[in-house]
Amino acid sequence: MLTEEDILKLIEVFVTKDDLKEAVRNLSTKGDFDNLLTSVDAYAKRADKYFQEMVMLTHKVDRHEKWIQQIAEKLDMKLSY
Repeated sequence: MLTEEDILKLIEVFVTKDDLKEAVRNLSTKGDFDNLLTSVDAYAKRADKYFQEMVMLTHKVDRHEKWIQQIAEKLDMKLSY
């Protein structure tokens, strides 16, 4: 025969109907997953655009540095960094 203590231990181990209902309610839906994918895609698009702008900016800075070096050479100036 099961004692009250044994029954309490069994209740702790097994999931009750209410626990199961709560777990099902907390599951993500297809809509949640679609929203997550949309967010990730939007972030990836913004990140790609940002990295392209950084590449363009780097080339622009390099070009300006080259011009400054050329101007310094024409003026017979030594630039120090």
